[in-house]
Amino acid sequence: MPAWRDDPAVLGCDHQAEPRHRPRTAAEVLTWSRRLLDPALRHVVETMPDASRSTAGFHFGWRDERGRPAAGAGGKAIRPALTLLAAEAVGGTVQAALPAAVAVELAHNFSLMHDDVMDGDLTRRHRPTAWAVFGANAAILSGDALLAAAYEILAEEPSAVVARGVRILARAVLELVEGQRADLAFEERADVTLDECMAMAAGKTGALLGASCALGAVYGGGTAGQVSRLRVFGERLGLAFQLVDDLLGIWGEPAATGKPVHADLRRRKKSLPVVAALTSGSAAGADLAALYLRDAPLTDEEAVLAAGLVDAAGGRAWAAARADELLTDALGDLDAAGAAPAADAELRALARLMTHRDR
Repeated sequence: MPAWRDDPAVLGCDHQAEPRHRPRTAAEVLTWSRRLLDPALRHVVETMPDASRSTAGFHFGWRDERGRPAAGAGGKAIRPALTLLAAEAVGGTVQAALPAAVAVELAHNFSLMHDDVMDGDLTRRHRPTAWAVFGANAAILSGDALLAAAYEILAEEPSAVVARGVRILARAVLELVEGQRADLAFEERADVTLDECMAMAAGKTGALLGASCALGAVYGGGTAGQVSRLRVFGERLGLAFQLVDDLLGIWGEPAATGKPVHADLRRRKKSLPVVAALTSGSAAGADLAALYLRDAPLTDEEAVLAAGLVDAAGGRAWAAARADELLTDALGDLDAAGAAPAADAELRALARLMTHRDR
């Protein structure tokens, strides 16, 4: 058994399923998940080689640029929360699913470190990005180390479902990479369709969220039907989450998003609301195309104008409505999975939190 699973200081003392008299709120679920996840996650990062440990520790907010302890936020850890709740939903234990939850969070942060380099983002979670401090090469290699650690965690677990878990995560990462590749390619194209953009988001965001739920169901001992339904629940929820994230990328407050206002627009990113506006056939969509489909980045003033045109062309309303539709569909899949009542209620609360952030 992996050493970190035997060490109470790493695993924590509340890893068994917790009896509860009422479903927890989404905020309580995330606090619970973070409390379970962090000791094991820190243990994994602290056992990495020095260079990767320093860069990854900075990315997670645990260390500053000189390696000194810091108290930065490590994100909400939504994906591991879904993994743990999915395990409980099918009657399994949190302890059995914790390695999968740790692996999911490591894989997610691998993608974030790489995305920040490729997108040129200088801030994340109100702090400089790892590549902005340590350089692009260091951030890329540390991201690679996180992904390797994710598979190592799954492979170390003495369980009959290891091979299945590795395949689920590997397929999700492949789809995530293809989604990111498409997202980058769209920046150089003037003819991106809405179907293409939805397929990109399904890979870039939906695949790992679907895998998070599927892994929890697998490690929780769920039936094939439950695993399938929970995977689709996560995939649809992931698409809705991306739509909301794209809305926040245009109209969100920097204090909430941790990124500069209109950053996606200035880079002429083909996000879902933008593509919906560009393909709307409206006068505002045509004006947006004339402004957006150029070689140069937008100025601050042009980005403000572009945001107004996306709204006028219906991109904002379409994205919000489609997110709501996907949430309804995802909750239907959760119904079909026959989840245990407490976990079902908490998965619903988490899904609503993810899709009803400030738009």
